[in-house]
Amino acid sequence: MNKRSVCVLFGGMSPEHEVSLRSAESVLNHMDPEKYNIFPVGITREGQWILYGGKDYSSLPSGAWKSCPDNRRAAISPVRGQGLLNFEGDCVVRERIDVVFPVLHGENGEDGSIQGLLQLAGIPCVGSAVAASATCMDKSLTKLVIDRTKVRQARWQLVTARELAKNAEAVLDAAEQAFSYPVFVKPAGTGSSVGVSKAKNRAALEIALQRAAKYDAKVLVEEFINGHEVEVAVLGNSLPAASGCGEIDAGTEFYDYDAKYLSDCAQLYIPARIDEATAEAVREAAICVYEAMGCRGLSRVDFFVTYDTNEVVFNEINTMPGFTSISMYPKLFAASGIPYSELIDSLIALAAED
Repeated sequence: MNKRSVCVLFGGMSPEHEVSLRSAESVLNHMDPEKYNIFPVGITREGQWILYGGKDYSSLPSGAWKSCPDNRRAAISPVRGQGLLNFEGDCVVRERIDVVFPVLHGENGEDGSIQGLLQLAGIPCVGSAVAASATCMDKSLTKLVIDRTKVRQARWQLVTARELAKNAEAVLDAAEQAFSYPVFVKPAGTGSSVGVSKAKNRAALEIALQRAAKYDAKVLVEEFINGHEVEVAVLGNSLPAASGCGEIDAGTEFYDYDAKYLSDCAQLYIPARIDEATAEAVREAAICVYEAMGCRGLSRVDFFVTYDTNEVVFNEINTMPGFTSISMYPKLFAASGIPYSELIDSLIALAAED
């Protein structure tokens, strides 16, 4: 059997750098070296590319991987046919790469940046292409696309950092006219709940807006939806399939970065605590969102299901969801009969499709 050569990219210049390291550790540990020639390439916070020379992937989360004596400087050339370049002194070694798995979360990785490089290089990539990656990463653009579908989403308002700096009082007045408290405030272009806040009054709203504007020039103020937080994993290209539904009980005000990755307060329920008819409606909505956004390979689509009426409300979509040992995406497909290693195989095969 001919092995596929797969480059796994991890780290990156993003606020979600640490999440990527944890995701990549799990992905690499579940890749079968009998099936793949594996090239783990880490991108430091400063933007240096390093071909990791070790075999102990447990060193990734701590950052110790950067000190491996067998590391080499590396790069993916945008010139077609060049593949992965790694540097041994003054010599350049070229490695053929069949597929790149960009286990990168957030800006400079999930937002179309890496996807554009790989498109120029002619190297297949796990996940969505440039346009879908960029549009899904920008929540304001996602909102505009989903507004054209039959899927309900929370009401929203766009605020720019320039507007906020020019006249914060006017921004606060407009938000209070549009919504009742509490509201959610989100940077348009981050994932993993980075920079997200729940505001219960005017003072908290101003703090939340200022905080979010540190991460992105565009900020969303969103209607609060009182309901179950339900997530669906989607897999596929032209004929995507949805997993069963999972539910998150954050154990805090909302499912923030700490609840996702640093504390053990959150409870995951698979299947979600909703009836079968509602679960099917969530799954159908997930496919609708996935196809409307032009996604390929994979995404996790997040919803609220209201407590009082069981109405399905779209929240957001993530084109490179977490792949850590506790992440919902692999857990949902494991519960649907696709174990982690088989899921990795499917994603690599989907990337190689024309």
